[in-house]
Amino acid sequence: MDALERDYKSLLLANHEPPCLSLYQPTHRSYPEKQQDPIRFRNLVQELMLSLHKKYTGRETAPILRRFHELAEDARFWNHGLGGLAVFATPTLFKIYVLQRPVRELAIVADSFHTKPLVRVLQSADRYYVLGLNRQEASLFEGNRYALDRVEPAPGMPRTVFDVVGEKEGEPERKNRAYGPAGPGSTLHGTNVRQEETDADTERFFRAVDDAVLENYSRPSGMPLLLAALPEYHHLFRKVSRNPSLMAGAIDTYAGALSASELRERAWQLVLPHYLERLNGIIERFGAARANGLGSADLADIARAAAAGRTSTLLIEADRLIPGRFDSGTGAIEFASLDEPGVGDLLDDLGEHALKTGGEVVIVPTESMPTDTGIAAIYRF
Repeated sequence: MDALERDYKSLLLANHEPPCLSLYQPTHRSYPEKQQDPIRFRNLVQELMLSLHKKYTGRETAPILRRFHELAEDARFWNHGLGGLAVFATPTLFKIYVLQRPVRELAIVADSFHTKPLVRVLQSADRYYVLGLNRQEASLFEGNRYALDRVEPAPGMPRTVFDVVGEKEGEPERKNRAYGPAGPGSTLHGTNVRQEETDADTERFFRAVDDAVLENYSRPSGMPLLLAALPEYHHLFRKVSRNPSLMAGAIDTYAGALSASELRERAWQLVLPHYLERLNGIIERFGAARANGLGSADLADIARAAAAGRTSTLLIEADRLIPGRFDSGTGAIEFASLDEPGVGDLLDDLGEHALKTGGEVVIVPTESMPTDTGIAAIYRF
C-alpha cells in the first residue's frame, strides 16, 4: 500500500503515451478460492486484447500484453493475494498493486489510467493504522472496516530495539553484575543501572518508531493511528510521540497476542466513531454548501465547475460508474460505452481532476451518499 500511496499522484495521474491499460479484479486470501484468481485474470486480459484490437495492430499490442501473460503464469505471485489487484500498463510502463480491499472486475483501454477504484482505496474515510509495540519490537498494520494486514516496514523504520541501540557487549553478564561499591551503605547496584539503561533504550526505540511512522505513513496519508500495547507502555509512547494522528483510544494488548480478526475487530470498535464523525461532517458541509449555492449534485454542472477550478470537495459514490468522456479544458461531458477505446469513467475523471487542482475527494458508501446521481461537490466559490 505504501507504494500505491507514493505512486498515485506522481505516476498514475500523470500523462502517458496511450494506450493506457487498467485491470482490476478481486482476489482471495486462502485456498481453495484463490485457485480461480489467475483464471479470472486471463479472462480480463482477453477483454483488454479485444478492446486494443479495435484501434491498434497486433504488432503494437503484443509487447504490452506479453507482461500480462507472464504475470498470469507466475504461480508464486498468485499464492500471496489479499483482497484485490490492480495492474496498469502502457508501451513503456507495467505496474502491479496488491490491494487490501476487494475491487470490481474491470478491464479498460483508454488514453489515461482508470484510477477511481484506487481513489476509493486511498480516499476512503474508514482507513487506519495500528502500531503494535513493546520494549523489543514494533509492527505496523493497515486496516479498514473489512480487513487488517501487516505493512512491510519502510526503509529506515526500526523493527526491533536493536535496530536503534545496537547489540551490546556482555549483555548476559551485565544483567547480574553489581557496579556499586561493596560493603555497608552501598546503594547502587547493577540491576538498578541495568534498569535505567533498559528504560533509556526503550525511550530511544519508541521515539525512533514514532518518527518513522510519522514520516512514512501518518504524514502522507493523514490516517488515524491506534496504539496496540500493554498498558505500561502507553504513557511512555505518548510522552515521546509527535504524531498528531495518534488516537486517544488504544488497544491495551500487544498486537502479537491477538489474531488478525481479533485485532481488526478491536481496532474498528475504536475507529468507528471517528469514521462516522468525519463522514457525517463532510455530508453536513455539502448540505450547507448546497443550500447557499456553493454545492451541486448535477454531473454537468460539476464538470463545468471542475474545469474552472472551483471544486473544493468531491463526494463520489463508492460503487457507481458512469462511462463517458470529460474535457478538462471546457468542462464538457459526453456519455459513451466503456467498450469504446478512449472512454473511461466520468466520476473517475472528475475525481482525478479535483485532486490535480488541489481539491479533496472522499469516497462515500452507497448507503451514506447524500445524492442519487453518484456525485456531489462543494465549491470554493
